[in-house]
Amino acid sequence: MKIEFRNIHKRFGAVHANNDVSFIVPTGKIYGLIGENGAGKSTLMKQLSGYFSSDSGQILLDDRPVKIVSPADAVRQGIGMLHQDPLDFPPMRLLENFMTACNHGVILPQSAALKAFNDLCKQFDFDLDPNAFVNEVTVGERQQLEIIRLLWLGVRTLILDEPTTGISAIQKVKLFQTLKKLAQQGMSILFVSHKLEDVQELCGELAVLKRGVLVGTLTAPFDERKMVQLMFDQAFELHPRSDVPLGDSALDLKDVTIVEGPNRMEHANLQVRKGEVIGIAGLEGSGQRLLMQSCAGLLRPLSGYTAINGIDLSGKGYPFFEQNGVAFLPADRLVEGLVSGMTIAEHAVLLAQKEKRPEGKGLFINWKAAIEESDSRIKDFRIKGRPESTVNSLSGGNQQRTQLALLPAKISVLIMEHPTRGLDIESANYIWDKLLKRRDQGACILYSSADLDEILQYSDRVLVCFANRIHAIVPRKELSSEDLGYLIGGKSLSDLKSLAM
Repeated sequence: MKIEFRNIHKRFGAVHANNDVSFIVPTGKIYGLIGENGAGKSTLMKQLSGYFSSDSGQILLDDRPVKIVSPADAVRQGIGMLHQDPLDFPPMRLLENFMTACNHGVILPQSAALKAFNDLCKQFDFDLDPNAFVNEVTVGERQQLEIIRLLWLGVRTLILDEPTTGISAIQKVKLFQTLKKLAQQGMSILFVSHKLEDVQELCGELAVLKRGVLVGTLTAPFDERKMVQLMFDQAFELHPRSDVPLGDSALDLKDVTIVEGPNRMEHANLQVRKGEVIGIAGLEGSGQRLLMQSCAGLLRPLSGYTAINGIDLSGKGYPFFEQNGVAFLPADRLVEGLVSGMTIAEHAVLLAQKEKRPEGKGLFINWKAAIEESDSRIKDFRIKGRPESTVNSLSGGNQQRTQLALLPAKISVLIMEHPTRGLDIESANYIWDKLLKRRDQGACILYSSADLDEILQYSDRVLVCFANRIHAIVPRKELSSEDLGYLIGGKSLSDLKSLAM
């Protein structure tokens, strides 16, 4: 299905999110849409998928002007959107989620739905268990579920918003194979991303948005420098990483056993020193989250010794870890990290109450001080929002900046899941500058990432999880990207040595 955006305008108050945007997406092509965080990419796609209506302008499907009034209407017109955070029901099974959007009559026998589910999985080589609960599967598997559900509903145009954020390298390969197959079958794919290497690998054409304005369209093969210049008006290079002297032990795990539901990690041993940065790599579901939540006090180990700055916190909960300088930044921004519906200023008040600052004390809140504090953090972290902006109204990248801006002032151990998730290259550089300043002040950092370049760029040591255990801990300087890939796949350090001979 050919799609045309013609003179699209969309405002949110004083923010002109899309300003006279016009371009055409051909039938049967994978078309890229890139831009910095807050450039208007998701806003434009939400108009196509029926979540927003345009203030003015037209959307044409196969040269026919249409008015898309809701997501259900978009699906009826053959358009489906895979959101950055999949829209599903975690307490339900995969098959039940698959059936929720059923438009095949009032009642569909479960046996017919199961057949359709299995047929689509077979067609795209997806290994999905229809009886598994959504909260037990990976983000990549949730994406696969959403893709087959949309295909079952008959969509002919598929929109993907930052789909490679937070999924493993293997899952990305599977996703790209699926998208190429769908394009070959005549579907139009809109691929929204800030990851230039993904766009270069997958897309034949692309459009670049900057501050709501279309600033250029390009055809493959793409010049990466040109792409970056269009997005930011300048080219960016990775900042060289400086080392700092390491201090005493900040975090100690000794023979720790961690259990959550069916997942179990045994005999976990780790020591992290002040000023040290540990990157945690592994296929999704390999134990990283178990380990990090245990280090933050969010999961209480069954056994073993855990200490922060030499203080024994074994068996203690998160409040005790927090009081001793531990901060945890989760991957799921709106469920675990921020409070949906609350403003940035209200979040600043919550932080002030934790830190016992004046604007958060007493029966009455000093809103003037809270707004000034939130405005300062907005400017410091370059958040595209205002103190009165609700966090769910922000773009994904700006939600991530907000989480980082709201970290406590004093941190000894900073634990982060995917710290630059959803951030463009300029934002990621800027955020890591901020994080390394924390390191320079003596904090240690543990972070997980699906981006192996990020792991190798910023870590002192790399910890690899495999099959719910700490598989290897290797100094960054002794590790290549190829070696890291082998370790993530289950190879041992001795295997690497034999491969090198």
